[in-house]
Amino acid sequence: MAQNERTLVIIPTYNEKENIRSVIELVLAQAPSLDVLVVDDNSPDGTAGIVTEIARANPRVQLMSRAGKLGLGTAYIAGFKWGLSRGYACLVEMDADFSHDPREIPNMQKAIEHADLVLGSRYIDGVRVVNWPLSRLFLSKGASYYVRIITGLPVHDPTGGFKCFRRSVLEALDLDAVRSNGYAFQIEMTYETWMKGFRVREIPITFTDRYAGQSKMSGHIIREALWMVWALAIKHGFRRRPRVSRKADG
Repeated sequence: MAQNERTLVIIPTYNEKENIRSVIELVLAQAPSLDVLVVDDNSPDGTAGIVTEIARANPRVQLMSRAGKLGLGTAYIAGFKWGLSRGYACLVEMDADFSHDPREIPNMQKAIEHADLVLGSRYIDGVRVVNWPLSRLFLSKGASYYVRIITGLPVHDPTGGFKCFRRSVLEALDLDAVRSNGYAFQIEMTYETWMKGFRVREIPITFTDRYAGQSKMSGHIIREALWMVWALAIKHGFRRRPRVSRKADG
């Protein structure tokens, strides 16, 4: 990436007061080209207040406050639109709970030079997951196989939420048509990017389960992912590959 091209790191939050200050500081320390947008869903624990305090002292940090708990997918869509309207070259998704290590962002910035979407993958170069029970690992690995079998999406970790998009990819997608929110949102965004013929690349990351706060996993999130995979496959006529290959501008 050119030195003058800036990257926006979008961090959705709901009750992340234990983590948010530290994660913002670590993200900003990775490169001067990085800015942070926190999308907070009216956290009752005061997360937004902490971000507001940080933003007053640092113009590289911005807060988007929403009226209620509207979901992960809609938070990212709102963040994408915000970043696109302000000219960011790349937009990164990441969690606030340190399950995604901010120190991996420079590797993503390097990889995006030769890709259009970079996925931080837990399942290449072995299984790179720390502190998960076997049941959670089996669920995640099973979901990956399920997605690949039904859609043909050639990635090892389609439910992962640590990603870097070129702006041209997001401009090519119909963001208003995205309907999913949890794991299904991650699957849908990667699948639609691939089906547009963009270059999708996975790089290895180590995923560490959160050490503070509560997991947002639920039965509803799992059920949404199960049916959304079929909806995506049907939408594209069960095609197993993109119609064309392309490269994002820039």
